Amino acid sequence: MSELILADPMPELFDELSQGRFDVRPLEQSTDSDYSAAVAIVAYSHPAVDGPLLDRCPKVRIVSNHGVGVDHIDIAAADQRGILVGNTPGCLDAATADMTMALMLSVARNIVIGDHFGRSSKFTHYDPSILIGQEVTGSTLGIVGMGRIGVEVARRARAFDMKILYHNRNRRPDIEDSLGVQFASLKKLLSESDFVTLNCPLTEQTQGLIGAAEFEQMKQSGILINMARGPVVQTDALHEALTTNRITAAGLDVTDPEPLPRDHPLLQLDNVIIAPHLGSASNVTRRRMMQITVDNLNAGLEGRPLPHEVRPAG
Repeated sequence: MSELILADPMPELFDELSQGRFDVRPLEQSTDSDYSAAVAIVAYSHPAVDGPLLDRCPKVRIVSNHGVGVDHIDIAAADQRGILVGNTPGCLDAATADMTMALMLSVARNIVIGDHFGRSSKFTHYDPSILIGQEVTGSTLGIVGMGRIGVEVARRARAFDMKILYHNRNRRPDIEDSLGVQFASLKKLLSESDFVTLNCPLTEQTQGLIGAAEFEQMKQSGILINMARGPVVQTDALHEALTTNRITAAGLDVTDPEPLPRDHPLLQLDNVIIAPHLGSASNVTRRRMMQITVDNLNAGLEGRPLPHEVRPAG
């Protein structure tokens, strides 16, 4: 008999890798009997998993998160109820770093605007005076968050001969010489960087980290790339900075809220690229993520240690 679990709508890959072990019920449409019978929750597209939800699920033993960030899961509440939480670290670092560079290059070199123009009736002849972008090679990159993804971004940036500053909760002397990166205060990083990439987790310390005061510290020619979580950036302050030429442009893989309302003013701006949370969206990486999600799920239900367990802070 298959085991009942609660999850967002899942791709066929989940059934393939779990070998049809589970009866999946939609998390948001489950009945009281589903909640009572479920033995696990799979957080596929970042649903809120909190104490009240877990209280409705007395048999749940494991919450398996499809992704690294667990800001949508109340880890302490799960721990208090004896419920394990697993995530998928390590497997998506390269893909997310690739996407960081992709957004940086796309914004700097007007790729999206250029694509729209290249398809339009206005493109009738080559004009070397239009859509002049910003040089990436040899510029200064500021990385906020020097964890696994930040390190991968730095490795890629070295190939562009970039000067690399980083700001992190803790200094990383272990990588400073090998990667040629320099630790800096957030203020120094913002004021000296041509590009600022956010590659940090969402925590109490990073929520709203980039607001009006921080945009004032950036270069007017500066470009912000958010590959972290939407709430790391104050949305209204970002809109103000982009519309008053406080900064030049932004590339966002995440927003707050996510998705933005379809009438949100950010969606009307040409100097921002908004991707639909594609950081880990490569074929190889998503398969690895799903395999770890399933491995954590199976281990939790079988009473084995999780391959990747998330513990409460402190």
